[in-house]
Amino acid sequence: MCTPFEQLLVALQGNKKQRTAEKLKPVEFMNMKKSHEVQAMSQLICSITDYYGVKQVIDLGSGKGYLSSFLSLKYGLKVYGIDSSNTNTHGAKERNRKLKKHWKHYHTQSRVDVNGVALKMAKERKVQNEIKYNANVEETYNNSSANQEKMSPSDYLPDFSGSVISDIRKQMENLHAGEDNLCFENPFSLIDFLPINAVETNSSSQILNREISEANKERRKLASKSNESNIYSPLTSFITADSELHDIIKDLEECLMVGLHTCGDLASNTLRIFASNSEIKGVCSVGCCYHLLSEEFENEHKECTQEKWGFPMCHYLKEERWCCGRNARMSACLALERVALGQGLPTESLFYRAVLQDIIKDCYGITKCEQHIGKIYSKCSSFLDYVRKSLKKLGLDESKLPEKIIMDYFEKYKPRMDELEAFNMLKVFLAPCIETLILLDRLCYLKEQEDIAWSALVKLFDPVKSPRCYAVIALKKQQ
Repeated sequence: MCTPFEQLLVALQGNKKQRTAEKLKPVEFMNMKKSHEVQAMSQLICSITDYYGVKQVIDLGSGKGYLSSFLSLKYGLKVYGIDSSNTNTHGAKERNRKLKKHWKHYHTQSRVDVNGVALKMAKERKVQNEIKYNANVEETYNNSSANQEKMSPSDYLPDFSGSVISDIRKQMENLHAGEDNLCFENPFSLIDFLPINAVETNSSSQILNREISEANKERRKLASKSNESNIYSPLTSFITADSELHDIIKDLEECLMVGLHTCGDLASNTLRIFASNSEIKGVCSVGCCYHLLSEEFENEHKECTQEKWGFPMCHYLKEERWCCGRNARMSACLALERVALGQGLPTESLFYRAVLQDIIKDCYGITKCEQHIGKIYSKCSSFLDYVRKSLKKLGLDESKLPEKIIMDYFEKYKPRMDELEAFNMLKVFLAPCIETLILLDRLCYLKEQEDIAWSALVKLFDPVKSPRCYAVIALKKQQ
């Protein structure tokens, strides 16, 4: 069902040369997972924006702004990152400020490194010429003691005009060839970094200097224009299917809408906004948190005024009144590929959670609770500690439970831990079926829209590094 990622890039890029920036990797301010995701997704986004000739990108559910910052700083795109959390927006602004500072330092250091290469090679050439000069002097005196004429300094100073510059150019080409070596936001000529007096002042070099000066002026103009356009603006807004982008973004123009791991209904709403807004030329959405999706036919007996649901979206599943249920959607979030590689299920933490639920039901009479204990397991030293902290977080009286009762529950259910693991393994095996159902529902919804030229599912990420690895992509017909 999936369109291969590499095939899509080739189709989008055609005969165009790949941007220099696309060869660059995110630097050390992201963890391995996020770096992998941002690199792959930004490469695709850049190809789509080039294909349509657009410069504006809207990143829904932008969170901490990693993707938005990278698209802005490295690809020169004007990005609006919209997130419902004020904390995330503030954090993204601060993080972007630090990233810009890091970027400036990174490129400054790159220039220093280039100058260092030039200086080192010049020194080496000077030493070689001095050795050669001394040898020539000695030979001259041996052959003719009458020859007392002193050599001019120009006879032994390094010759910058030809071979040195050529050697350094080769050195820089080698550096650019390696992905992990020196990288620049824009491809600069090495001559930009050499001191003015490093080029011999003959007529040809004077012409070269004039050309270089003009090239530098043009480069500075381009850099200035680039700095004006490659802006990342984090915004706070809660996005729904009916959100008016013009009210949020005042200078909305033809753009691309993206979302990296948009939670629950936001993934579905991203596709709806794309379909209903003429300015948005393409969409690239990677969803997550399927358990947070709203389902139209999950609780039909309950009265609800909601009109647009996270699932189902397409006509066929609506007509069939299809329902997954929360447990199935929770299973869709599991990572089969990781389990297959032995990075198994967190059996013990799941066991702790299951026994805790039984304790709360028996001792407190609570069968349903809207509160969540969160990720407490990693902060606990034992099952007893886990129960105490969980009860406290849920606001339940822990003094009601002595240590013996808690440990009796633990010993009672411990022999059944293997059963729990087997049950969860079955859920893992079924996970791809449920995830595929949800993704195909979204794809079918896009296929139903009249003005969409092409849509597909694309496996963007390595599923071991990033289990939610599928992107729903669509492009509108060009006017």
